[in-house]
Amino acid sequence: MYNNPVAPMAGLTAGGMGSGTLAATGAGDLFWFALAAFAMLALGLAIKRIVPVRAQQN
Repeated sequence: MYNNPVAPMAGLTAGGMGSGTLAATGAGDLFWFALAAFAMLALGLAIKRIVPVRAQQN
């Protein structure tokens, strides 16, 4: 890493692609939106499991 002359150029290239660029893969903002959507879905399902369900009265 420290002796690699290409590393500074890779940092400049990734920096120019946008603030949401994933460093190692080059994935853009779409990756982060998909990750956020998955996290929100998982959070919603976890809360749904934790909150007790009221019994229906007939």
